[in-house]
Amino acid sequence: MKTVQFISVTPEELQARIVEGVKNHLDDLKEFYQPKEPTEYLTRAEVADLRKVDISTIFNWSKSKKLTPHGIGGRVYFKRKEVEAAIIKLNP
Repeated sequence: MKTVQFISVTPEELQARIVEGVKNHLDDLKEFYQPKEPTEYLTRAEVADLRKVDISTIFNWSKSKKLTPHGIGGRVYFKRKEVEAAIIKLNP
């Protein structure tokens, strides 16, 4: 077992140094690790409303692979990021 002795260090100074060390480590972690954003799923109706188109257009975009549908239990969903990424820049 290792023994450590603190000479000429007050409890307040020790506490301040520990807090500073922990804060530095947390700042390093914050810099390199960002929390993962949850995936937002939209229904066909929500996508149609978002893009201001008819729901049949969403069906056509799915068939032509412009949008990728995801499903569970007979329900169809689209990932918001994929819907936003499907919009392409047009050259004038």
